[in-house]
Amino acid sequence: MIATQPLDPATIPLALYIHLPWCLRKCAYCDFNSHAARHPELERYITALLADLDREAPFASGRSLTTLFIGGGTPSLFPPALIERLLRGVDRIIGIAADAEITIEANPGAVDEQGFAGYRTAGVNRISIGVQSFHDPALQRLGRIHDGAAALQAVQRARAAGFQRINLDLMFGLQGQSVPQAAADLRQAIALEVEHISRYQLTLEPGTELSRAPPEELPDDDAVAEMEEMGEELLAKAGYRRYEVSAYAQPNEACRHNLNYWTFGDYLGIGAGAHGKITQPDRIVRRRRLADPNKYMAHAGTPPAIREQRTLDQNTLIAEFMLNALRLRDGFAPELFTAHSGLPLHGMQSRLEQAVRRDLLRTNPARIRPTELGWRFLNDLIACFL
Repeated sequence: MIATQPLDPATIPLALYIHLPWCLRKCAYCDFNSHAARHPELERYITALLADLDREAPFASGRSLTTLFIGGGTPSLFPPALIERLLRGVDRIIGIAADAEITIEANPGAVDEQGFAGYRTAGVNRISIGVQSFHDPALQRLGRIHDGAAALQAVQRARAAGFQRINLDLMFGLQGQSVPQAAADLRQAIALEVEHISRYQLTLEPGTELSRAPPEELPDDDAVAEMEEMGEELLAKAGYRRYEVSAYAQPNEACRHNLNYWTFGDYLGIGAGAHGKITQPDRIVRRRRLADPNKYMAHAGTPPAIREQRTLDQNTLIAEFMLNALRLRDGFAPELFTAHSGLPLHGMQSRLEQAVRRDLLRTNPARIRPTELGWRFLNDLIACFL
């Protein structure tokens, strides 16, 4: 895509995603680039990450990182000393803003009290705990390595370690799950008084264990819809606002890193299989790394580490911007589209008008946002821009 007007990378927020690819065991539903740990070379991998980032540094265009997210896999398999080494290297190579949000994912059963304290000392200030459910049979069917008691303990340990921003990942629509059971999971999460809850419906992604052997007794569409509606009501009563399709937050506690994705900010992506999006003065480029951890480590910091690089054409750019921005309940300011795409808004006027005619979208000079109908049928709304 050749921008119709110059883009200014310096005005676009920059984030960093770091992928740590190993887990103790691959979960039955997981389609992420994760691998069961078989003697992973953790120190070598950190060295590879920093070599990779060093080569990416020119794309930062002098910007400091506003957010940093360490995901996986199970990042909490990496000891705090290695995470501290990683963060120090990132700050040296790119620079981390003083008020940056720095998040690490952690799984109950893969981090202890000392681990949480070590991550906090290393500079991590937000923790995302993959609970999924507090119901032991449901966790077993998902292939999780923890039970409900371990999930509760993980939150308590994170709080005791000084984390003031905790996110819980929960799933619903699980095998054999009733609406009251889904409600019980949510009430338990609310009782823990965490700042943020991410809530996802179980989906059978191609290539996963669950897709190869679909479970019986999955809730039907009506039950899933009831679980979703019930969940939003419970969370709203507890002070959580649904600001994105799957994200609920207490006031001023939205995930800044994900907001950067949804508002089409820039992000560097390092690690096996990581993706990145970078704005240049005349184009927007996406890059993807080699997915195999061993091949990635062998080539990190050199051109062969890049598995794919593509420049976004105009139609793809419009589709990707809207696919992200319309996930937000409040939509986006019209000027954001031009500032982050280099395209004039009138270039997609006919698509906007189509969505408005179908009562899926509302537009005014200050805001473009989904209607209640558009929010409910988000796939139909986004299809207007594909």
